[in-house]
Amino acid sequence: MADIDKALADVTKTVEIAGPEEQVEVQEEINESLPNPGDAEITPTEDGGVEIDFEPGAFNQAQSENHFDNLAELLPEEILGPLGSELNQNYMDYKESRKEWEHTYITGLDLLGFKYEDKTEPFNGAAGATHPVLAEAVTQFQALAYKELLPADGPIRTQIMGAPSPEKEMQSTRVKDFMNWQLMDQMKEYEPEFDQLLFYLPLAGSAFKKVYYDDLLGRAVSKFVPAEDLVVPYSATSLEDATAVIHVIKTKENDLRKQQVNGFYRDVDLGAPADIESDLERKERELEGVQKTKNEDVYNILEFQLKKVFTYSSTTVPLTFKRKRSD
Repeated sequence: MADIDKALADVTKTVEIAGPEEQVEVQEEINESLPNPGDAEITPTEDGGVEIDFEPGAFNQAQSENHFDNLAELLPEEILGPLGSELNQNYMDYKESRKEWEHTYITGLDLLGFKYEDKTEPFNGAAGATHPVLAEAVTQFQALAYKELLPADGPIRTQIMGAPSPEKEMQSTRVKDFMNWQLMDQMKEYEPEFDQLLFYLPLAGSAFKKVYYDDLLGRAVSKFVPAEDLVVPYSATSLEDATAVIHVIKTKENDLRKQQVNGFYRDVDLGAPADIESDLERKERELEGVQKTKNEDVYNILEFQLKKVFTYSSTTVPLTFKRKRSD
């Protein structure tokens, strides 16, 4: 077999490192691509830190006085109008996506047997009573859950973390007694609304409590929020991963006007409330045996809690290396 003699290609290359002048030129190009740090505004704080404003002069820096200012008072109408329309459309879309659940819930309320119906089908005088087995199950659940969750000495329990000591035990007792006093004595609505929640929970499958500070009452309150008054996107599996949580607040004109005077809502003309009642609300009123009067001004307020997911990408700085030529 003949020997094959192949010469390797000449792969030797000369790589020359840029000199100081070229390195300075590259650094200048990088600095030009980066944001100008001189545009930031640095303000010292009383605790020894600083506040850095990367966009001095941007909106609400000079117009708002503190973090809790009502932005609706500062934003122009050309921003508030489209924003309100978009949020209202989102609410309508979210509510439409759970139409089947509302229909099932309405049908299930008829099985409680709270109301006798005079039926004409299949013949006049047919039995219109419904066996109250579902109502009995709901009331039994309500009674057992109430006894477990609201005992006579209060619902709050404390647990000492770490090594126990007499000081920690005394502190734990003080915290427990104070919290039980707040819930059962100061928050007048806590017990009756919690009892109401336990009734609706087995019917709707979900029920919610909203705890917040009420400026008008000057204390914390705990409100029961039915499942039909809390609207989330169709893709949400829990309140934690929901991009929006909408609470439909039903309030009277007098209470709404108080909130406007207090500065919580914008002081705008309320107008006449929309006389719109959903099928679910109509069914609940029918079972309760009450009827809505025409002169009852009830406004529906949509309270949005928005959670946006922002994706941050690093700034790509173009680097241009110039090759040093040798003559």
